[in-house]
Amino acid sequence: MFGYYLDLALRSLKRNKVLTTLMVIAIAVGIGASMTTLTVMHLLSGDPLPGRSGQIFFPQVNPDPSRPHAKEPSTVMDYHSAVDLWSAHRADRQTLIVDSMIKVVAPDATLPPLRLDMLSTTVDFFPMFQVPFRYGSSWSADDDVKHSRVAVISDDLNDKLYGGVDSVGRTLRLGGSEVRIVGVLKPWRPVPLFYEAWGAYTKPQDVMTPFSTGLEINDGHFQQYNCWHIPDMPGHLQNAPCNWVTLWVQLDDVAKADSYQRFVADYAAQQKSTGRFTSTVTRLRNLMQWLDHIDVVPSDVRLQTWLAFAFLAICLFNTVGLLLAKFLRRGGELGVRRALGATRGAVFAQCMVEAGLIGLLGGIGGWLLTLGGLWLMRRQPTDYADLIHLDLPMFLTTFALAIATSLLAGLLPAVRASRVVPALQLKVL
Repeated sequence: MFGYYLDLALRSLKRNKVLTTLMVIAIAVGIGASMTTLTVMHLLSGDPLPGRSGQIFFPQVNPDPSRPHAKEPSTVMDYHSAVDLWSAHRADRQTLIVDSMIKVVAPDATLPPLRLDMLSTTVDFFPMFQVPFRYGSSWSADDDVKHSRVAVISDDLNDKLYGGVDSVGRTLRLGGSEVRIVGVLKPWRPVPLFYEAWGAYTKPQDVMTPFSTGLEINDGHFQQYNCWHIPDMPGHLQNAPCNWVTLWVQLDDVAKADSYQRFVADYAAQQKSTGRFTSTVTRLRNLMQWLDHIDVVPSDVRLQTWLAFAFLAICLFNTVGLLLAKFLRRGGELGVRRALGATRGAVFAQCMVEAGLIGLLGGIGGWLLTLGGLWLMRRQPTDYADLIHLDLPMFLTTFALAIATSLLAGLLPAVRASRVVPALQLKVL
């Protein structure tokens, strides 16, 4: 029967081309607007470590004495606290992270000096965050301890400096120090850049060095810190009253997470007893909880999504009116079908197939409008503009939403049409 209803729907759509076009346009415009914003929301709010984000945690303590009654700890830590927690080795893996700008020169390349982001971290960073390598590998734990002059570079920087060939073993000059390249990453773009405490949508750093090596190379000039007192020796942050170090830990089960949370709380209490802390407030959130806490998705994207779906609702109501007018105008035809033995259910199914076909046509138009909307979004001056694309789940969602919308719009008109009284319709024929 479906084939028969589909044939009737095609004939009906062809007979009322203007009305059909209006309904398809209404659905297409609503789907295009809503799917453009929903796709952006989907890309920006996804899990950057699928399957593992529940094992990655962001511990927080509050060493800032100027905030003794703060309900939330500091976002990042002072050097003393971060190194204390890292050195305790209470987690399955743990990594320290600081970010800075550095001048990069490749002695055997023709490019002029570059000013790039440098990430100083520890060796667990790479397995914790599943960082992929094209050439070589990360440095070793021994390199962390020995302050070895080694580095890992991004695929993009390797292309710029060495034309994409294997550059492992070559030398880079970072600031005033020379380092040896031990690894080159594959193209890697976590969304968002979750290991940064503020979860930005920028690209990963082009140069990565061991934590202690980076401190020595850049002589304490690092980003992402605030101070509650003026440091006695500006630039030397290890003993400064400043927050500037990020710590991430990997805890493989719930029991370990509970144990680590108690450990952090005990550490804060012990530091308060010595007078270094004035607050014992601590937090331990997993990766997705942390991203939710900092509202990583821009507020304007959320607002645009709500507005787009409100617009889709308006398009839905317009489609309801158009379908109602279309089906009731065919009262005579439907009355004849009822008089010849068609049940109310058969008439209802016929109308719903027609509504679904309109939704499919609207989905095609909505898909094209979505592609156009995403093309415009990629040209906006935002950090995430280059990330925007229509992936397979969103492609399928476009058509599913279009058909669901049209079926929902067709419910009331189909019910009204199925209740047509055959005798009354036959009188006017």
